[in-house]
Amino acid sequence: MATRNRLRQFIDSEAASALPLLVAAIAALVLANSPLADAVNGVLKTRLGVEWGPVSLAKPLLLWINDGLMAVFFLLVGLEIKRELMEGALSQPSQVALPVAGALGGMIVPAVVYVAIARVDPTALHGWAIPAATDIAFSLGVLAALGSRVPLSLKVFLTTLAIVDDLGAIVVIAIFYTHDLSTLALGFAAVFIVALALLNWFGVRRLAPYLVVGALLWLSVLKSGVHATLAGVVLAMFIPLRSAGEPDGERPAIWLEHVIKPWSAWFIMPVFAFANAGLPLGGLSFASLLAPVPLAIAAGLFAGKQIGIVLGAGVLILSGLAAMPRGASWRTLYGVAILGGIGFTMSLFIGSLAFPEDAAREAQVRLGVLVGSVLSAVSGYLVLALAPRR
Repeated sequence: MATRNRLRQFIDSEAASALPLLVAAIAALVLANSPLADAVNGVLKTRLGVEWGPVSLAKPLLLWINDGLMAVFFLLVGLEIKRELMEGALSQPSQVALPVAGALGGMIVPAVVYVAIARVDPTALHGWAIPAATDIAFSLGVLAALGSRVPLSLKVFLTTLAIVDDLGAIVVIAIFYTHDLSTLALGFAAVFIVALALLNWFGVRRLAPYLVVGALLWLSVLKSGVHATLAGVVLAMFIPLRSAGEPDGERPAIWLEHVIKPWSAWFIMPVFAFANAGLPLGGLSFASLLAPVPLAIAAGLFAGKQIGIVLGAGVLILSGLAAMPRGASWRTLYGVAILGGIGFTMSLFIGSLAFPEDAAREAQVRLGVLVGSVLSAVSGYLVLALAPRR
């Protein structure tokens, strides 16, 4: 019962976080097409930080957002995944098989769709992972708007699927979006990882030592060539969770998760969306969407996601290895699969890694992500809203 209540709270909080995210995205689009567009871009390009001899921490504000604030977001993602793996939905094979199968199909098929469309442009293939991501906040926000029309079992299915999806995105970023490695910086990162492991091994419960070493790990990873956000995931692995019988306030990982979550929902993710979702619409036409990158992303999110999720989950259901979620039908399962195509924040983030410092590609990524996500949101909502109640 306690796990079920925590899951309900998680779903409700993620759904609520869709509102500030939506407001930030709309504000970014409006300002990108206003006389203030150049001023906003100028602010995002402002260099902040310190430079002292060979040590340089001066970066444009946009990179502080994408490398710094997003590291905190990935710390939260890591804490949530750890909790689910140890005592939540991901800890029980009987509950996790169906959403894991759906998540795997929902990551593989969109990537295949992207490659099939973008193969005519070799450089465009760097973005193959962009449509493989699901935005948990927006997708659960749409489900929240549908209320009791969608059974709780499908909300749990989509939540678990999105968590597995995030885990897959972390692996993809670590393996495929790492460049120009610095052996020295990686060495320092390894030392700090060992320090985190020792803190955990000796049963240190205070968060301060973990956060200090985690900050040093982030700095090392930032300089190593591995994307700095992964430091947040590594830090989450070592922060103690302990027994589920303890009060949440006495469990360091749970306490930190509760502290970060509102900051992530109401500040970090909206700031990221505002900085990365602005798309100048002047000069855009239907032909703009038919360019390899935006078309591949939009098709991967809208078509690839729903096909992959239904295919992955459907094989298990039809084979008898898993049951249809309680109170769900093939139609409502399909509607939820369509909502899996809302990529937005994670897709934009992977796009920034796939095409760094390429303004033209950046605009194409934003166009494809926005079109694919909006089509998925509207279509998924209509399918679920018109589905017979059970």
